[in-house]
Amino acid sequence: MTVFVALLGEDAPDAVVRVHSLEMSNFRFLHAADIHLDSPLRGLEGHDRQIADRIRSAPRAALENLVQRAVGDRVHFVVIAGDLYDGSWKDYRTGLFFAEQMSRLREAEIPVFLLYGNHDAESQITKPLQLPENVKVFPSRSPGTFTLYDHGVALHGQSFKTRAVTEDLVPDYPSPRSGLFNIGVLHTGLGGMDGHDDYAPCTVPELAAKGYDYWALGHIHRRQILQERPWIVFPGNLQGRHARETGPKGAFLVSVNGGEVEAASPVNLDVVRFTVLAVAVPGADTMDEVVEAVRGAAGAAAAEAEGRLLVCRVRLTGRSPIHSQLVSENDHLLAEARSATLGLGDEMVWIERILVETKPPMDPAALARRKDALGDLLRMLREAPHDTALVDDLKSDVGVLATRLPHEVGEGVEEAALRAALDGDTTALIQETAPYLLARLTAEDS
Repeated sequence: MTVFVALLGEDAPDAVVRVHSLEMSNFRFLHAADIHLDSPLRGLEGHDRQIADRIRSAPRAALENLVQRAVGDRVHFVVIAGDLYDGSWKDYRTGLFFAEQMSRLREAEIPVFLLYGNHDAESQITKPLQLPENVKVFPSRSPGTFTLYDHGVALHGQSFKTRAVTEDLVPDYPSPRSGLFNIGVLHTGLGGMDGHDDYAPCTVPELAAKGYDYWALGHIHRRQILQERPWIVFPGNLQGRHARETGPKGAFLVSVNGGEVEAASPVNLDVVRFTVLAVAVPGADTMDEVVEAVRGAAGAAAAEAEGRLLVCRVRLTGRSPIHSQLVSENDHLLAEARSATLGLGDEMVWIERILVETKPPMDPAALARRKDALGDLLRMLREAPHDTALVDDLKSDVGVLATRLPHEVGEGVEEAALRAALDGDTTALIQETAPYLLARLTAEDS
């Protein structure tokens, strides 16, 4: 398969390239984004070493799956819409690994169209490597166009020059090429969807009005088709990296027939899958019953993971007679749940965390009416956010400890009490620690 590729844009005026009248051919391509190769994952310290290693290496394995799928399906090209890398490399091994994978596609005569986003912007990568000749990188100073004449395709895109691109790039994208299937490649927050930073802001109507046939987007880590005809698609990230990135991950396989998208199908390429399990335990009277409920829910979820390592965050809900024990013995509960799920398969399931969101059998209002130390404590805790002296003491004592923590410890903290302490939110800190304190005391009281 011989493919001629031309670049239009900052390096060549339109007049240089002859416009051909082409009959649309049938072709297929893979659309991926947000690979975050060798992302410096945090929060793995409490995991088993083998589990942590598998999670840490998952982005590389997912990229290998993408390449294998491209070769196996004999796609005509691959599009990567930003954030291939997570930032500047610690050493050249990250770039070398990507170059090796692209060489596999070169051997299969599959071109790759690569756009850099906010994480791998031109200003972020300080150790660039020359990539194999089948990898075509969109320019950063202005939009560029690559044309595949053999298939009647024009791809338009602009890489990020700096990490924070706050202007709308779409108006400067070229008009669609007549007689060609036009693909726009863009890394965008699209109005700050899903809480992502709103880089290269634009709107769905604006993209649709551009006249392209397919928009290959990146930056949002949740796969979604925003519109058809024209197709506007986020493939999500190639591999989930933590418990907030749940569900199947991968790319989109797009089939074009006679100039029309025939199908845009998600393909799952992840090797580690994250999920959040809500497990109701209102009738559980013992820790063993709770562990068995967790094991059952994890087993059901593992059956849908198709042999991948499934990393579970568990949320326990319901009014439980052993609420105090669940809160005060969370570490023991977690260890028991991890042990129980080992029987589901060879490292198929790993319990990442158990969030105890159960409620005590006694209503807090009734507890507050008790004429004993526990009732006094609950009333004091309820009034604590309004106690100026206590708040000042917390700000002084906890604030000093928070400032002494290494910066990397504070990044991405999910535990609510620690997050509140780091943010200096004393009201939230009291609200988060009060249930734990009460649970410890009521467990001892019972």
